[in-house]
Amino acid sequence: MPYFDAASSAPLHPVARQALQASLDEGWADPARLYREGRRAGLLLDAAREAAAEAVGCRPDELVFTPSGTHAVHAGMSGVLSGRRRVGLGLTVSAVEHSSVLHAAAAHEAATGGAVSEVPVDRYGAVTPDTYAGALREDTALACLQSANHEVGTEQPVAAVAEACRSRGVPLLVDAAQSLGWGPVEGAWSLLTASAHKWGGPAGVGLLAVRKGVRFAPRGPADERESGRSPGFQNIPAIVAAAASLRAVRAEAAAEAVRLRALVDRIRARVPELVPDVEVVGHPEHRLPHLVTFSCLYVDGEALLHELDRADFSVSSGSSCTSSTLTPSHVLRAMGVLSEGNVRISLPAGTPEAAVDRFLEVLPGVVSGVREKLGAPAGSGGAGTVAGTDGVGASLMVDALGRRCPIPVIELAKVFGEVPVGGTVTVLSDDEAARLDIPAWCEMRGQEYVGEQPADHGVAYVVRRVS
Repeated sequence: MPYFDAASSAPLHPVARQALQASLDEGWADPARLYREGRRAGLLLDAAREAAAEAVGCRPDELVFTPSGTHAVHAGMSGVLSGRRRVGLGLTVSAVEHSSVLHAAAAHEAATGGAVSEVPVDRYGAVTPDTYAGALREDTALACLQSANHEVGTEQPVAAVAEACRSRGVPLLVDAAQSLGWGPVEGAWSLLTASAHKWGGPAGVGLLAVRKGVRFAPRGPADERESGRSPGFQNIPAIVAAAASLRAVRAEAAAEAVRLRALVDRIRARVPELVPDVEVVGHPEHRLPHLVTFSCLYVDGEALLHELDRADFSVSSGSSCTSSTLTPSHVLRAMGVLSEGNVRISLPAGTPEAAVDRFLEVLPGVVSGVREKLGAPAGSGGAGTVAGTDGVGASLMVDALGRRCPIPVIELAKVFGEVPVGGTVTVLSDDEAARLDIPAWCEMRGQEYVGEQPADHGVAYVVRRVS
């Protein structure tokens, strides 16, 4: 069964498995003790720290191990915000950060009243260094920027943003969870976090690197372990496996990146050819080599994932229809791209070419079947021919209240051909995804999105036919 969700969690690397099994016999004792077993465990921990620090590009005494990548993010953010509280309470983040960063930002804002500046991104999901620099304020204590996006793969200009932050005296925390297995993060960053299960290490191990000179005050109770930045007994076997697998995947990264990028390029090119009404999102060049995301009009994301699972493909999605909150991914929302029928493919190392070929064979039929069940319009139109060309004042109303993604867009497409050029269709919807998907439909169809209007219930989305 092809597993195409390495961005969520990569399969355990063979080196990680070997190191884990070996260190279970050697690394069980307390590394802080002076007796033989403790010294042996301490040597394993020191070696793992040195290997991880080499991969990160920092000193061993700047790196600590944490119980997870999320824990590393929270510890790093809270430590700097506490240590630099005399500077101010300002925090700057990009709009597409991982939820661990955004949750920590929200908690900081609620607890301290500190202002959080959110830097917008372009349609590819990238910030610009100038825009990011413009969001830094006199009271900014910390800035955060991921190295590469977890949903669409777009790489961020970390080095340029780090330089802008350095010139303003603001430390930059880089969430490198998705990219560290592919190579070090360039630039003068101040803090870096990562998670072992993203590169094929065991779950339950995170990294937090804090450069010397960064003011850092751990929040909450601390102990003598991990420089007081991650209290509790270290899971030495898992840490050893994480460091060993990071070194192993780095050794394979250059060749594997070339191979997987070629497979992803094939998916990016072939999916729009094989499936009508598809938008491939994320930067076409500045992106992770193994990840591609696309969205399909008139498709229920949850149904699509279930059907692909029935066809033995494990994929992920940022569609609102796969979320218990029924709101689209904050990443897709920030990018302003289509969210319905969203599919994220992230290929693990060793993915065979035949698996990608089979996916491309299966996908058109799966999408077509889901669209047919939903009663989506046939073809890529939704804008048929109406007699006459003077459509000024002509309008239709579609009531999609109480109906969820992708139904509001499907109902819009069904009736759009009934208004002449110049006429409008107003869609009433209380589905949060409609705020994103109706403008995205207009862009894909070449029609004019007029905007939102108040309504007694929900929101009225107005679309004008221009062709």
